Order: sequence, then C-alpha cells, then structure tokens
Amino acid sequence: MTKLSDQVQHLKKDKALKELIERVGTLKNSRGSDLYVSLMRAIVGQQLSIKAAATIWSRFLALFKDGYPDAKTILKMKDEKLRAVGLSYQKASYIKNISTFSIEKTLNYKVLKSKTDEDLINYLVEIKGVGKWTIEMLLMFSLNREDILPLDDLGIQKGIRTIYKLTVENKKELYKQMIEATEHLRPYRTLACKYLWRYNYFK
Repeated sequence: MTKLSDQVQHLKKDKALKELIERVGTLKNSRGSDLYVSLMRAIVGQQLSIKAAATIWSRFLALFKDGYPDAKTILKMKDEKLRAVGLSYQKASYIKNISTFSIEKTLNYKVLKSKTDEDLINYLVEIKGVGKWTIEMLLMFSLNREDILPLDDLGIQKGIRTIYKLTVENKKELYKQMIEATEHLRPYRTLACKYLWRYNYFK
C-alpha cells in the first residue's frame, strides 16, 4: 500500500484539491480486513444514525458467546431473535444472505484480495441486499483499496460537479464526465473522494 503522504503529494498536483487538502488537513486510513463482518455491520447501519447503528450492532454481537457472528449460528436463529435486537425482517434476511454466501462461496479476504476492485464488486453484489454503493464504501474504508470512485454517491457527485464545474444533468453523461474529470487523480481516487466529502464544510 502506498504511503498516505505520497498519495497526498500526488493529489496536490490538482490546484483545487491542494487547497482543500491544506484546509482539511491530514486524513487517516481506517483498518480492517474482515469482509464478512464489515458487510454485516454495513447492513445493520443502513438508514440509521451512527448512535442507533452502534447500539443495534452491539446487541447483535451479544447474541454470540464469543461476540463473533458465526454464519452457521446465524442461519439457525429464528428471525424473531434477530428482530429482538433491533433488526428489521428485511435486514435479518440480508444478514442471513451474507451468512449463506460466506458458507457456500467465501468472504475470506485472504482468498479474495487478489481480485480487482471491479471483480470484487461484481462478486459481492451477488448477495441479495448488498448493493454496489455499500461494497464501494467497504472497499474504501475497510479494505483500503486506493482507487475507488463511487459514482452513485451524491456527496461525491456534488463535490466533483463544483470543483470541476460540471453542469450536465443526464446521469450517464455525468458518470462519464466524473470519470474524465478525475482521471488525473488515479491511482488514488479513494483519498481524493475522502477529501471531496469534506468539501461542503470548507468551501
């Protein structure tokens, strides 16, 4: 993995990003490579505040003797037990889908880490309830993949629109222009996006 300082120096070649980086300051990379647990936590936290998500996640982990959400144990649980910790029926079913996928295929990142970003997204999106945006967030924040550009993220769209003065409204054309506008930021678009998310606070 490339040093964060080297990534920053690359991004600073862009004048607009340089100004933003200097105003925001140094960002830190998060750590974690348990893809199985990260997917579950992402599902639990969907459409919830950080505090509510943390509470439900803590209650969910408390269901397991060692605090680890074992897939086989989850599949034996009745939905009502998962509902009792605050999960909706839909989220409970998604949690079970992740468990089934981990058993029938694999979510072991040591096995999957050789996959490209695109291949990993295509692999994980097969899990019902796990969308592309969720996977991209995991690649960026849990797995520290360095060149992710989440085109569907509204915050990133807004940041790129503003900094690079994009005015197109058509989604397909917008995606094309977003890719073109950030081409020079490769191979560190993940870090660029982390700064772009902070754009509205510092403009």
